[in-house]
Formats: sequence, C-alpha cells, structure tokens
Amino acid sequence: MSIAKVKGPLPGPKGKVLLEKWHKYEADAVGFQAPVVWDHAQGCVVTDVDGNTYLDWTCGVLVTNVGHCHPHLVAAAQKATTRLLNNYECANVERIEAAERLVKALPPHLDKCFFLSTGSEATEAAARLMKRKTGKFEILSFECGFHGRTLHGASMGGMAGPKRNYGPTVPGIIRAPFPNPYRDPNGWCKDGPDFKRYFEFLDGIIAANSTGSLGGAILEPYQGAGGFIFPPKGWLKKLEEWLRKRGMLYTLDEVQASYGRTGKMWALEHENLKPDIVTIGKAIGCGVPVSAVAATSDVFSCLSKGELSSTLGGNPVASAAVCAVLDIYEREPLVANSAKMGAYMLKRLKQMATKCKYLGDVRGMGLIIGLEFVKDKKTKTPAPELIKPLIVDCANHGLLIGSVGMFGNVVRVAPPLVITKAEADESLAIMEGALSRLKL
Repeated sequence: MSIAKVKGPLPGPKGKVLLEKWHKYEADAVGFQAPVVWDHAQGCVVTDVDGNTYLDWTCGVLVTNVGHCHPHLVAAAQKATTRLLNNYECANVERIEAAERLVKALPPHLDKCFFLSTGSEATEAAARLMKRKTGKFEILSFECGFHGRTLHGASMGGMAGPKRNYGPTVPGIIRAPFPNPYRDPNGWCKDGPDFKRYFEFLDGIIAANSTGSLGGAILEPYQGAGGFIFPPKGWLKKLEEWLRKRGMLYTLDEVQASYGRTGKMWALEHENLKPDIVTIGKAIGCGVPVSAVAATSDVFSCLSKGELSSTLGGNPVASAAVCAVLDIYEREPLVANSAKMGAYMLKRLKQMATKCKYLGDVRGMGLIIGLEFVKDKKTKTPAPELIKPLIVDCANHGLLIGSVGMFGNVVRVAPPLVITKAEADESLAIMEGALSRLKL
C-alpha cells in the first residue's frame, strides 16, 4: 500500500490560495521549493493542507532527525511551555540538565558547552573563541564551505550567495580549496595518504596571504550547502595534523553533520578527530530552535563574564528539547539505522545513475547523500536547469526533495533517521520514475 498519495497537479486548491497570500505578505527570499503548503507531519510522512501525503527527503533541512513530531519531543516541549518560556541568562533546571546531558554525549575531550539559538550564532561564537583564545585575527576556511548568513559566518563561508552585493566582509579570512573527489583537476584526492601536493599548495596559500596572525580554522566534515562534498578518506585527519603543527585552534562545524546523520553520532568519529571547538545545531532540537558551541575547558577559559550570550539561548523549552532528543537517541537505534539505510539507499541510487545520463555522481555517508546532475558525464558541466522540474515532478508523485550546491545542481537525499525500508523503497521508486522522465 502506497504511503505517498497526491490527488492532482500541485499546488492543490487550498495550497494555491495560501501560497498567493504568503508571497503577498512575506518577502519572497527563500530558495525554490515544491509548491506545497505543509499542514502536519509524522515520522517521514508530510501531509499538506489539501490532504496530499509525501515522503520527505528534506528532513526540514537536516533538522528532524528523530522524525517529524516525535511524541516524546512534543510532550517535553509542551510540558516546558506551561512552566517557563524564557529567563535570559539566568539558571533554570532544564538548561542545567541539558548542559550535563550534551557534554556527556560529546567526545570526552569536549567538556564544556554553551547554548545559543541558531547554527549561525554557533559559528559566530566559534570564531570569537578562536580569536579571543589565540589573540590572532586570521581564520582559515574553505571554498564551497557554508557557516551561516550572519556577517562573520558568511565571511568565513566559501560560497558567493550569502555575501554577494553586501559590501566588505570581515577581514582576515584566508580561503583554501576543499578537495572534491568528483571535480579534482589537480589530482589532490588521489594523492593520499599524505596528500603531499595538496598541503604544499596550502602552505603556499598561507605564505602568500597571512600577515602572521593566523589563529584558527573552520571547516565542515563534509560540505553541506556547497553540494554534499565528501573529502577523500584520511584528508581530515591529515589537515588536523597540519593545523596542530602550526599551533592553530580549529572548529569542526557539525551543525548539520552531527546526531547520527553520517552513520556516527558525531561525524568526527569517522577519523577520530579532536577539534578544539565543535558547532552544533539543527538536530540538537529537531525542530525547536536551539544550537550550541562545545569546546575544551581551556578554550572557554579565555572568556570573561558576559563575553558570550544569546537572548533565547538556553531557554527552558529549547533545553527540554535538547534532553528529549538525547532520550530518543538513547532509546532508539537511529544512528545504526542511518548507517544501514544510508548504505542501502546509496547503492540503489548509484544503480539509477548508470541508467540516467544526467546523474553524474552519487555520493554519501549514512543518510546524507548528494545527487549531482550534469549535462554530460564526460564534461561534468553542471545542469542546474534540471533541478526545478525534478523537484516539482517528485512532489507531484509524493516525494519532497531539495537542492544544494555551488551551482545549484545537487539534490539532497536526507530523510529523517527513522526511515523504514518500505519508506525507502517507495521513495526510491518515485525518484527512479522522475529520473526516467528527466530531459534538458
């Protein structure tokens, strides 16, 4: 029996009216999405205002890892709202418990955390920590990286969109290439295990651009908004060694990579990385706005009272959500399911790529998979014009997808970690059908 059921071409009658109202009153500045007005959702299934049901590969942009509206999370948030909504910077029971629970769930060397509200706030805080601790103002970041849309986050990011036409960026950002196995003209990804040529090139970038005040680096374990780019195995560890030799602190931005998304609770576990700072967001609250920056006590020791704060950070409702989400991870095999179902879906999607002349690359780790579309598999010319029709076609058949990437030509495959084999099979069948109809 099909889970996804769409009555007719989208948008439906109620959805059409609401979308027109939305565009009339709110600035039309979000990215392209399927013409669907969500009404409610449970697990991996979304229902719109017209009663259509869809399987979800967007996961609220890597947020609802435990599934939409998990009953335990909903109950915890509801209970917290009846007692106390906010108490700026003051202690509350939920905040204290959330801090203890989060630190105990982190790798042992990260023994302190601080709560904020968004991923951008977390990366801003990480940049401040690196500068404050080292007394240096330069930060190394990477092309195609994404660290938020605030000024410092956008400046550290390696994508033009968040900063184009907004004037000068924060000074002191030195940017290097991020190795991309699918697009590797310099052969860096095949240069392991020491990646000698890559790090010689990186040495040259620093020599040419640093004023001698290089204190830290920030990077994602895989590049999310940049197109789900996974560096070659061993490169992250080699980079860590390179940073340590230069006495630099470094931040691993796990805002979207943590909480089991890659098949490990923390993406850093894949190569036993030990960053000084980790930024956490999205799945930490699974829909409730909350983020955190975690670090060693030594790093946090550089701050004086009042140097780090957030109006809504650590509020009781968000803190209750942090605890409830960790409860769910302790009770349910979400991380194992991510590894298992991710491997299954990756294999199936790679098989589809052999039949679709536009699907140039399928790459992933756990339940984070990228489908890169090109005009020709030999030239690898990006084909962003295929993405909007594909999003609409999939939605009309009951599958919600989104896109990412420097060129806007990568489809995100990131369902909630609770996805079952039946849901995976049905969603894969919808995608296979859509690929068969795809044309330039």
